Amino acid sequence: MILTILGGGGFRVPLVYEAVAAARERVAVDEVVLLDDDPARLRVMAGVLEQAGAGAAGPVPRVRATTELDDAVTGADVIFSAIRVGGTAGRTRDERVALGEGLLGQETVGPGGLAYALRTVPEVDRIAARIAELAPGAWTISFTNPASIVTEAMRTWLGGRVVGICDTPISLVRRTLRALGLPAQAFDRGDVEIDYAGLNHLGWLRGVRAGGEDLLPGLLADDAALAGLEEARLMGADWVRALGALPNEYLYYYDFTREAVAGIASRGSTRGEFLLAQQGAFYEAAAARPDRALELWRATLAEREATYMATEREAQQAGERAEEDLGGGYHEVAVDLMAALLGGEEHRMILDVANTGPDGAPLVAGLPGDAVVEVPVRVDSDGAHPLPLRRPLEPAMLARVQAVKACERLAIDAARTRSRETAWLALAMHPLVDSAAVARRLVDAYL
Repeated sequence: MILTILGGGGFRVPLVYEAVAAARERVAVDEVVLLDDDPARLRVMAGVLEQAGAGAAGPVPRVRATTELDDAVTGADVIFSAIRVGGTAGRTRDERVALGEGLLGQETVGPGGLAYALRTVPEVDRIAARIAELAPGAWTISFTNPASIVTEAMRTWLGGRVVGICDTPISLVRRTLRALGLPAQAFDRGDVEIDYAGLNHLGWLRGVRAGGEDLLPGLLADDAALAGLEEARLMGADWVRALGALPNEYLYYYDFTREAVAGIASRGSTRGEFLLAQQGAFYEAAAARPDRALELWRATLAEREATYMATEREAQQAGERAEEDLGGGYHEVAVDLMAALLGGEEHRMILDVANTGPDGAPLVAGLPGDAVVEVPVRVDSDGAHPLPLRRPLEPAMLARVQAVKACERLAIDAARTRSRETAWLALAMHPLVDSAAVARRLVDAYL
């Protein structure tokens, strides 16, 4: 079995490789193909993987690197798309342009996320078209941000054979289950029913049902239990109780926008600038000392994870991240997804898929059926099957989701038609942009 990683020189690639190698009895990957347009980064990552493989307990997939898209996708069984068009330098520009207008400067949320989409959609269109031509039977799993927009664009070419993944919703679910005294895998096993709905980085956990009872209201009333949840510490127990739901941690940028902007602006550097410097130093050091590439990577990863959303936690006096929350989990979600699609397993997870339920009606009422939403699904060898939602989104939540989804679709259209006017509309209509005049200046700066 061949796994191709688009963006194979990216910093988090070893997480995927190690997870795939550890799961070799569940899904037998023989070869990992790394594609990247930066040969230097590609060499460093190939070296990291070689050292990781040498230290593994058993056999590991062989690694092959290439800079040619057609070479990378031909013959692939699974394709992980983890590209960053414009690199981390592009991200820093997205953040700084927005902050310069007094707006949120963040990678995936608000104007920064739309700017990222405007330059990413044409590239994923090109990639998806080649996959459809050269590897029509492959499953494409997209990590590329902004996930809702990118997955929706790729569906034009790949239909149901592309799904988007993110670790934030399933991490929220697992934290919640632990707070309830339940096993973290209870949802995956089907022991509990999860009511989660929204878009990527814009969703809410609205219920956890076990034995016919919703356990979430009791959790929301328990200050001690909420104190152990990252989302409640970040946004406050009173706020999550007012919502009657646990928000995805990225809702902080919508619900506490002023605090978020002030916190980011008060720092000497944005998150993107921090990562640009940190990762630049890693790649330079690993190229100079290739014998220490894996060691350097592990040290850099530990610092990266420990500082995740540090500005936001500091602004809200939310304390340090819990140890069990360090390290993320998107690579584990990816392995579970592969094991279901190709290894004969069945898993329940939260993915970015089309808004079409089992009965053909929209899952999230009020959004088009072909819009990509983030919802619970059951995955097997036939693909991802959305689970029916127990109830519609509350009106205030739906209004926000509808507004953001409208801007996402405008951004796709703008990227494909190269229309500055449509890009202006996408930015001006976004809930985190408060002026059409400012939106026009954003368009001029981004494009």
